[in-house]
Amino acid sequence: MTILVLGGTGKTGGVLTKLLHEAGLPFLVASRSGKAPEPYKAVTFDWFDPSTFENPFKADSNIDKVYLVLPVAQYDTLPVVAPFIDLAISKGVKRIVLLTALQGEPGSPAFGVVQSYLEAKDIEYAVLRPSWFSQNFASLFIKSIRENDEVFSATGEGKIPWISSEDVAQAAFDTLTTPESIRKDLLVVGPELLTYDEAASILSNVLGRTIKHKKHTPEEQMKAFSQVLTPEFSQVMVDMEVAVAQGLEEKYFKEPASRLYVGKHRLEDYFKANRDIWTK
Repeated sequence: MTILVLGGTGKTGGVLTKLLHEAGLPFLVASRSGKAPEPYKAVTFDWFDPSTFENPFKADSNIDKVYLVLPVAQYDTLPVVAPFIDLAISKGVKRIVLLTALQGEPGSPAFGVVQSYLEAKDIEYAVLRPSWFSQNFASLFIKSIRENDEVFSATGEGKIPWISSEDVAQAAFDTLTTPESIRKDLLVVGPELLTYDEAASILSNVLGRTIKHKKHTPEEQMKAFSQVLTPEFSQVMVDMEVAVAQGLEEKYFKEPASRLYVGKHRLEDYFKANRDIWTK
């Protein structure tokens, strides 16, 4: 049987495919380009072109599990994703592992509505809800760190259990391959809680220069996000940062162990391994 990896060349999917390959498990990469690193098999898949939804099942009729990564920065997600979930089930998919976000409670906009839709289906599933990615420092903040020696947020003094894409991919691998029947909602968190101030201090020590955390108001952060995201999704992101400031992610970190998937990689490990990214 075959595992379909949506976003198979992305932040978590790219790591997941390596784990599957090393384990000798059959999988198919789905990406907008229809390409993947050798020797992986790939197929064209685009969330905004429903005519591509059939492609994976035409390429491999043995697909029975799916790693489902939602469309990037899409607010009204369910109308886009639901038709594919229905198609996948009709094609014989028995288990879907869905990647959302730590604060994406069932039924909430953008992320949670998809979880609720999936949970209503008579199939096995795992919903992975990761905290903020360590890799955000190399995407969202790469320019501000290189040019201004700063990161910015509306999280105030709120603490975040930073998670690495490697740990999220491992969580996906574990839930896709476990022989037990599963219907799980997992909070995927890193091994420690850190504020943005603390993260900036750690990065300062690694780089040998001072990186500051610029504390934005929600309005200022909305303006910053709106330069790269839709207004609706920008508001989702700002609301999530305000929730961090109010202690929500620290609260999730202290949930019972049965609800948590705790990663191994610390934020400092990521900074040390990738320090050249922020070199001026």
